[in-house]
Amino acid sequence: MATDELASKLGRRLQLEEEGGGPEGQNGEAAEPEPDGPEPLGGGADEELSAKLQRRTELGQGGGELSPGGGRKVFNPYTEFREFSRRQIRDMERLFRQYDAGKDGFIDLMELKLMMEKLGASQTHLGLKNMIKEVDEDFDGKLSFREFLLIFRKAAAGELQEDSGLHALARLSEIDVSTEGVKGAKSFFEAKVQAINEASRFEEEIKAEQEEKKKQAEEMKQRKAAFKELQSAFKQ
Repeated sequence: MATDELASKLGRRLQLEEEGGGPEGQNGEAAEPEPDGPEPLGGGADEELSAKLQRRTELGQGGGELSPGGGRKVFNPYTEFREFSRRQIRDMERLFRQYDAGKDGFIDLMELKLMMEKLGASQTHLGLKNMIKEVDEDFDGKLSFREFLLIFRKAAAGELQEDSGLHALARLSEIDVSTEGVKGAKSFFEAKVQAINEASRFEEEIKAEQEEKKKQAEEMKQRKAAFKELQSAFKQ
């Protein structure tokens, strides 16, 4: 009898615990549920803290992003990319925004596909993924504005293969470089080449002018000498 009663109470207690209730009280009634203790690791506040730490790590590694529609910390392209003029960076930003169809501050795979088609350098699906992968510092599978600027930095430094999609993008992108004193150039790199050629041509023209002046001075000297000889002949 006592054994049956004990088994009944244990069964009742197990049933209450499975249903979410607490253990039975001394009188056989369900005890009041105890207040909730600290949440287990990975839930509630711990998840929020982990997310914040992960976010801080991402920002620390990527230096922040200039994403027109994003929420990350804004970085300053003018101080980080000092090799480009302010005008060039603004032109690059206009180009970036032009192909950011989603207006989310990123150029994703499909937007990059459209961009390369517009530039006349269509890429395969794998080629597009490789283009993004080469400058995708945060591994999110799309290009932020900072990563977009990295394309031009790598191209200017000669770090891109000439047959790569990124090199084609940098070469074919129309960047206004009028601040560099070059007119009519369609791209930054064509402008650089044109600037070097014009500088060399300018130096050659100066040298040619100097040689011409030197030659004219020598001819004038010879004419004066001949004239003096002629004068002397008449006086005799």
